Amino acid sequence: MSVTTPAVPPVTTGGTRPGPPDPVSGRAGAPGRRAVRRRRLIAAVFLLPALLLLGALVAYPIVFSVFRSLYDASGNTFVGVDNYSQMFQDPATLRAIRNSAIWVVFAPALLTGLGLVLAVLTEKIRWKTAFKLLMFMPMAISFLAAGIIFRLAYEQDPQRGVLNAVTVGIHDSFQGEAASFPTAKTRIGDKQLVQGKDGSYTAARRVGPGDTVNLGLVGVAPKDMPKEAKPAAKAARTPAADGELRGVVFLDFTPGGGGKPGVVDRTERGLPRLAVEAVGPHGKVAAHGTTGPDGSYRLTGLAKGSYTVRLPAADFAPPYQGVSWLGPALITPAIIGAYMWIWTGFSLVLIGAGLSAMPRDVLEAARMDGANEWQVFRRITVPLLAPALGVVFVTMVINVMKVFDLVYIIAPGPVQQDANVLALQMWLVSFGGGNNQGLGSALGVLLLLLVVPAMALNIRRFRRSQS
Repeated sequence: MSVTTPAVPPVTTGGTRPGPPDPVSGRAGAPGRRAVRRRRLIAAVFLLPALLLLGALVAYPIVFSVFRSLYDASGNTFVGVDNYSQMFQDPATLRAIRNSAIWVVFAPALLTGLGLVLAVLTEKIRWKTAFKLLMFMPMAISFLAAGIIFRLAYEQDPQRGVLNAVTVGIHDSFQGEAASFPTAKTRIGDKQLVQGKDGSYTAARRVGPGDTVNLGLVGVAPKDMPKEAKPAAKAARTPAADGELRGVVFLDFTPGGGGKPGVVDRTERGLPRLAVEAVGPHGKVAAHGTTGPDGSYRLTGLAKGSYTVRLPAADFAPPYQGVSWLGPALITPAIIGAYMWIWTGFSLVLIGAGLSAMPRDVLEAARMDGANEWQVFRRITVPLLAPALGVVFVTMVINVMKVFDLVYIIAPGPVQQDANVLALQMWLVSFGGGNNQGLGSALGVLLLLLVVPAMALNIRRFRRSQS
């Protein structure tokens, strides 16, 4: 006799027993499908605000810019790709593309290399954390404030621009501080001095050794007179010795009036630190000297013959004012320098983090095998830091493609076109006076197309590191 065991229903952990599987697909039945749909609905509810923001702030502007780039400035007439063809025929746009290429080539490479060098050099010092903090502090400053800071630092006037103040100080320490009187000139009707085409002044009469030649100038303001300038009357009466030319270069002006033109009066002061030359018959400089505090000079070692006393053009050239950082030739490198000041801390911190996570046993093993520090750096440190270096480099490429505010603030108006980049050109065409949103939208689309490859590369590297 057989005993039949009653079937025991399966025990479930939830409140809903799963339905029988579908005979065709083998998937869960209706209750299971309802649970999947419920989870998807909950996920969609939580994602909806982010998707709405992403669509409103990213997707919609991109789509609208693409469609707007196909219309004219008024937005009423469809012009197709005319804006794109006009964009590549405009000299200002081509200059902006060239400058943007310079930014992409130099700025990311310089920032990555500088961050790598600083990260390696500060790895073994005690105060490396404080150093990284100081280097990272410019990141807390807005680009507007940084642009104003460097606009002042790059000023041509050494009294205002700190870089030119340092440059002029270094120049004067090596070259010596020469006197210069750019406003000096001869008195009207004075025929003792003749001005040359190069700005020099030459005595009208030829003289020989043993003669005395006094050269008077006017047009020097009291504030431009050197403090060491002394009265020239006593030196003007000193006779010349054999084989030399002697005289004074003086300011032919008596304060308060009086005095005789062309004559060194008692209160008239000499012009110190001026170069004086004796020029021979064939235009060759036979002797040269420098005026003293009383304006006196001596030109010795002269052979018999006739000479002309000349004040070279350098005596009347403006004093050295430093480097024209904001000029057309250096404006783009100057702005790149300001950009590096802001972002060097970022690259230093990221590369330093990668350096801190590097396995030390590999470095020590290389040193024990006889590798020097340069070989360790080149063959081990740099390859192991390649992921961090790649992240920094690609991030900088994306950032420099969008640089706008530094160029707009630092570059003065006359040279702004020489420093123009794509982002600035897009703003100028659209809102900065051009009022052509069609062409500006085309520039925006071009900028997007140039940035997308770098962004895709960055995302690919991120996914690879995640896997």
